[in-house]
Amino acid sequence: MSKPLVVIVGRPNVGKSTLFNRMTGTHSAIVEDIPGVTRDRNYLDAEWEGKSYMLVDTGGFYIDPPEDIFAQAKEQALFAIEEGDIILHLLDGKDGLTPADMELARLIRTSGKKVLWLVNKIDAPVREERLYDFYALGADDLYPVSAATGYGYDDFMDNLGALLPEYYEEKSDYPKIAVVGRPNVGKSTLVNALTGRNRMVVSEVAGTTMDAIDSTCTFHGKKYVIIDTAGLRKKGKIGYSLERFSMVRAVRSIERCDVALVVLDMSVGITEQDQKIAGIVKDYSKGIIFLLNKWDLVTNPEETFKNILPELYRKVWFAEYAPAITISGVSRKRITKVFPVVDVIIEERRKRITTGELNRFFREIIAKISLPMYKGKEVKMYYMTQVGIEPPAFVVFSNYRNAVMDSHLRYIERKLREYFGFGGTPIKIHVRPKKRDA
Repeated sequence: MSKPLVVIVGRPNVGKSTLFNRMTGTHSAIVEDIPGVTRDRNYLDAEWEGKSYMLVDTGGFYIDPPEDIFAQAKEQALFAIEEGDIILHLLDGKDGLTPADMELARLIRTSGKKVLWLVNKIDAPVREERLYDFYALGADDLYPVSAATGYGYDDFMDNLGALLPEYYEEKSDYPKIAVVGRPNVGKSTLVNALTGRNRMVVSEVAGTTMDAIDSTCTFHGKKYVIIDTAGLRKKGKIGYSLERFSMVRAVRSIERCDVALVVLDMSVGITEQDQKIAGIVKDYSKGIIFLLNKWDLVTNPEETFKNILPELYRKVWFAEYAPAITISGVSRKRITKVFPVVDVIIEERRKRITTGELNRFFREIIAKISLPMYKGKEVKMYYMTQVGIEPPAFVVFSNYRNAVMDSHLRYIERKLREYFGFGGTPIKIHVRPKKRDA
């Protein structure tokens, strides 16, 4: 199952981003005292009392948006209501109840989703009298909170936790492959080609796939689960575009997979959104293959391939380890090459290096690393051990952890790949003190 999706909605400037930051323990969302500053959704994994969920922050909701950018923010809130499992309707305790609050509450009720009603900017019991105004919403319970100070936060989160289902990682005997990419890059055509049947609706209009669908396919007697990322459609049930919610749907598919196929449209080239999707795959530590799709439309393919690879790895420099395959979903050329590469990447993700072998490697490369002095003392890296797989994870022990720079870790990662492979998968390297940092 996918992680539960919890979505914060509300009028502009009611404190949604501040609440998002508190719930995720980050400062990822932009927080300014200017209405409309959060214009794109932000989404992060979060946890409360051992229960995991994905949290989405949305732009502000307007009944009649004053300009196009606010119309987009209204759309975001509507997408979130349709997609979310639990809705947090955040209200402003200082401003009181407004017509926009009432309209948004009506839309939330229409969705039939679970909802918690939070009255923000209440930071003391004496101010809870501000709740009375909001009972006109007809909510069974109102939660007074201060996203800024934390007042009432634990009580609200305990109630949210009671609504969250238990999330568990899917176990499957078959490799799980997510097909992800921008709208209209050919994802559904590719899924049809991989599975050998026209299971998906395919159209030249961007956004015809309605929901994420899992398919099982077989290649040389071995089965694979294909996760088709929910695509886009032009109009939803209540008449608004769903295009802007595609990234969250992609994330929910990526978190379930072993290997993600990032489909790139070679008739268009490599775009910023392609980079973002590849970055999400890296963030979730999944295997990755770049599929250069619509290759049948490319003129002078040999020369183009020589030029496109450097451009690809320059734009996705964080995933230089990922292989790239030229394919055509329409003509089905070279699509069967995907499965052997998936098998190799899964093996690489499960690879373990013995401690002895790893430290022979480590002694050899450590002599070539120039470490700075730290507080006037010599910095040493003593040894290295593997602590995990899927993805491979390693720990380097040092006398001064804070003196080991990212550049040192990138060098170690590069050498690990030269010696041991790990193609197609991220590698995690952590530094721990052999003794307490001085």
